[in-house]
Amino acid sequence: MSFRFQSLCGGVAAVRLAVVAVLCCVGTLAAAQDQPAPKWEVFGGYSFLYPNTDLHAMLPGGLLPVSSPLESNPRGLGGSVTYDFNHWFGLTLDGSTHWGSGESSLGKEVDDAGFTNISFGPKVTFRRTHVAPFLEALVGDHRLAPDAFHSINKLGFMFGGGLDFKVSKHLALRLPRVDYMMSSYRYGPSATTGKTDLRGVRAQAGLVLTWGGEHKVTPPGATCSVQPDKVFAGDPVTATVEGSNFNPKETVTYRWSGSGVRPGETGTSTQIDTSGMHSSSYRVTADLSDGSPEGVASCSAKFTVKEPRPPVVSCSSDPGIMPWSGTSTITSSASSPDGRRLTYSYTASAGSITGNTSTASLDTRGAQPGTITVSCNVGDDRNPPLTASSLTTVVLQAHLTPAEVIEIEKKLALHSVYFATAKPTLEIPDAGLLPSQEKTLSMLASDFRAYLQNKPDARLTLEGHADPRGSLEYNQSLSQRRVDRVRGFLVALGVPASNIQTKAFGKQENLTDKQVKDAVERNPELTPGDRHRVLTNMRTIILASNRRVDITLDNVGQASQESVRQYPFNAADSLSLLQEERTKKTPTPTARKQVKLKLKVQR
Repeated sequence: MSFRFQSLCGGVAAVRLAVVAVLCCVGTLAAAQDQPAPKWEVFGGYSFLYPNTDLHAMLPGGLLPVSSPLESNPRGLGGSVTYDFNHWFGLTLDGSTHWGSGESSLGKEVDDAGFTNISFGPKVTFRRTHVAPFLEALVGDHRLAPDAFHSINKLGFMFGGGLDFKVSKHLALRLPRVDYMMSSYRYGPSATTGKTDLRGVRAQAGLVLTWGGEHKVTPPGATCSVQPDKVFAGDPVTATVEGSNFNPKETVTYRWSGSGVRPGETGTSTQIDTSGMHSSSYRVTADLSDGSPEGVASCSAKFTVKEPRPPVVSCSSDPGIMPWSGTSTITSSASSPDGRRLTYSYTASAGSITGNTSTASLDTRGAQPGTITVSCNVGDDRNPPLTASSLTTVVLQAHLTPAEVIEIEKKLALHSVYFATAKPTLEIPDAGLLPSQEKTLSMLASDFRAYLQNKPDARLTLEGHADPRGSLEYNQSLSQRRVDRVRGFLVALGVPASNIQTKAFGKQENLTDKQVKDAVERNPELTPGDRHRVLTNMRTIILASNRRVDITLDNVGQASQESVRQYPFNAADSLSLLQEERTKKTPTPTARKQVKLKLKVQR
């Protein structure tokens, strides 16, 4: 009996040590889960039972109950089926049986018992590449069958775990599997017989077959990119590759191929030479390998060589018309649609030009009077560069003789110019000049440009007026628009803006009726018939005489010479104005018809 007791104590210690070992493995491996999860697991193998309880029972015909510790039962088989829902969670249907000792005498049978269970419960697995520790909690039918007594089925619980060692894709060795068992039985009246509380351990070892839920091995991959993906020929392109899912224990090699790639190029990135490439799309490819048959991947990336666009340039000269032997500033306004850096150069048909930026200086000394053509040239930073050119001109005017100067001064001492009522308007500030007045201003501009060759500081003063109709504020603004219109017209004809000054008087300093009538009567350009028509419409002419801009010639440093005004107009101006006024006052047949229809509707 002492030997049996020692044997039992040794078994209990071994089982407890196994449970502790399983729990330690589970705690150590719980954080890493990299083994593929099957759908089904079927276990079968040896089962050892340590009841760890005393049997309390009433013998048939006995008066007193007997008690005896149940021995460990090494005679058993076990099996289970697990369905895995995912990588770590599944449900297990478990069954095991431990049969009796087969002894025949009551003395030998009283400490032996068979045990059978069918249980069901969750299983949590922590999978790694080669091992898979697990925990489980099972509940089900526990049947205890002492050799000397009848069998009893009760609800029982199991808590435990185990460790599976992967042998192959579908086979694992389960060693060990240890579960703590709980169930209670009574073999006699409760008044005289105590409960038999099974608080033991079941230990198992065997093979596990797995299938389903095959692990999908992600093949190696590669991702290629280029930066930038749109360039011009000659610009560098950097191609980069990034591999994934390769064996971390192996060294990955890289090989590049494609347009612009140097032969034998390796590494995770490469520089592509686009020199000489035509505008089109090009592809580069990277091949990756870790040396194994499965460890290969490749990828490609495209880049585009764009059609180059030449620069654009415009050119201007200031002044464009100048005295003989002067200096003109040449200005280039250039840009590259492709954003390239530009260089500047200039050539001139006469004189000498210097400068290599957006401005240059033309020295006309030694050039003959006439037109000098200047070419403004730009080129971008390509090799060879794309270029563009633009032309501008500088007109050299010869010096005038004193007699010619006097003659031009007489021509400049000419006219005022006149505007129709309320012209020009805010909406159309560039209107209002009659054709005859534009002709007058064109001749005046030509004479003044020639005059500036001898007297470059001379100025034209423009004084604007308005007729008495309209408010003071309105007339002031209107007279300002009129001088601005004349000034803009003269500048467009080449008169330097710096040689023009303006004044706006509104309806101040208007001409009197007598002044206007005397001027009409003295005007030699009017025929007797035209003079009669003008005098008949004096009201119109008087108003028009004050819708004018007076032009005064002023020589800096000398006494101001005021131009001799011819009032109110030349013959062409007078007749044009009268025709315009008649058109405004006399409606067309269509207009008269519309008026009649409007009156009819109102009635």
